[in-house]
Parts: sequence; structure tokens; C-alpha cells
Amino acid sequence: MEDILKVKDKVFVVMGVANERSLAWGVAQSLYKAGARLIFTYRKERSLSKLTKLLDENDHKAELVVKCDVNDDESIKNAFVEIKEKVHTIHGIVHSIAFAHGEDLKADFVETSRDGYAFAQNSSAYSLIAVTREARNCLAEGSSIVTMSALGAERALDGYKVMGVAKAALESAVKYLALDLGEDDIRVNAISAGPIRTLAAKGIPSFNQMLHDIEAKAPMKRNVTKEEVGDMTLTILSPLSRGVTGEVIHVDSGYHIVG
Repeated sequence: MEDILKVKDKVFVVMGVANERSLAWGVAQSLYKAGARLIFTYRKERSLSKLTKLLDENDHKAELVVKCDVNDDESIKNAFVEIKEKVHTIHGIVHSIAFAHGEDLKADFVETSRDGYAFAQNSSAYSLIAVTREARNCLAEGSSIVTMSALGAERALDGYKVMGVAKAALESAVKYLALDLGEDDIRVNAISAGPIRTLAAKGIPSFNQMLHDIEAKAPMKRNVTKEEVGDMTLTILSPLSRGVTGEVIHVDSGYHIVG
């Protein structure tokens, strides 16, 4: 696999590992298997301790672990200054970060507060723009940026609410970033993952119903795993997908094609 994917010894930044169930961790495992070198970011000290434990338990070595709060421009800038100073060049970024206030996922969407709307957009969509801007000077030619989206960006899914609107903005940002960075041979794409029991999924009231609907209606009649999302993300990060940018690739057992 290492020879085919051509990511061996290349350096990737993985953002958003909360625990072993995280999509970002599934991507990290796929990258490690392919021989990549990884840099991780974290926001709070408790996230750092969980990440350190995961790395130790799986006998993985991180090239660097950097603090980065995506809601703080100065924190993002400092993180990529440190990455450039210590590693110099990176070959891709995995942006697997999304936040919304719990009350904005429980109440009717029409009751979304102005602050709650802004917070979801800032954390889940604008963060990709800010990260890309600060990372641009570190990215090698042929680099790939991948973010994580969901079907709620395309459809009005019960329970997804303000997060669905933020994911729609994220997918639009992917297209405009792809347009900006294409001349530098830097690609930007999104993975639209089916529902997986992550920490973030706990905040979606209708999550269990989403799982049931996919098992009942998707062409493959099953839900997907973080490993499957990780392997597809690896492919999009690798030179195998060098002609693909501005796309949203669905990893959801085909559920998005049915009514």
C-alpha cells in the first residue's frame, strides 16, 4: 500500500482527534499504516492527554503535537509558525473539527440564537479558511487538504439543524479554497461521512434514527466505519487523487443517492 499511495515519509497535520472514536483518529490510523509522518493539534490539555494516551497505546510516534484553538486566529498562526520552524514542509491537512452549542441542536432551528449560529459557523466552517491561510506557506506543491462534512449539508435532516447549515458553508468554502489554491497545485476536498458514533454525534438528538435509516435504506444496507472514512481520506490525501479538487466525496454506503 505504501508504494501505491506514495505517502510514505510525507508529513500530514491531523486536527480534531478527541478520542479513539474520532474520524480524525480513523484517518490517522490509515496514514500511519501507509507510512506517513503525522503532526497533531489539540485545543485543551484534556485533549492532549487523551491524544498522548492513544499514541502510546497504539505505539505511534508523532512528529509534533501543537496547541491550536481554531476559534482564535493568533493560536492558529502560532501553531503553523511552530510547524514551519520545526518541520518546514507539510504535504496535507486533515480538518476534522466541528462545534455547535447543545441547545441549538435541541430546540427548533428557527430558535437558533445569533451567537449560536455564529459560533457554529466560526468553529465548523470558517476554521477551515483560517487554517488554510496560515498553513499555505508550509504546504508543498501537490499537497492535499481534506475536511469532514455530512449529509446534513445537502438535506434538512431532523436533529442536525445549525450544524447542517455550518456544514453547507464548509462545503462551499471547500470549492472557493480549491479555486484559490489550485494554481499552487494544492487540492481541497471534503469527505461526507455517514453517521458514526463519535463524541460529536452524541449531541445530535436523532442520531440513532440516522443509523437505523441507513441500515434500512442505503444500497449497502449497513453503516460505515471510521476505518472506511480513514481509507478514503488517505486516498484523497495521496497523489492517486491528484486530479481531484473541490469535490465532496460521500462515504455513506450510498445512502445519499436514495430518497
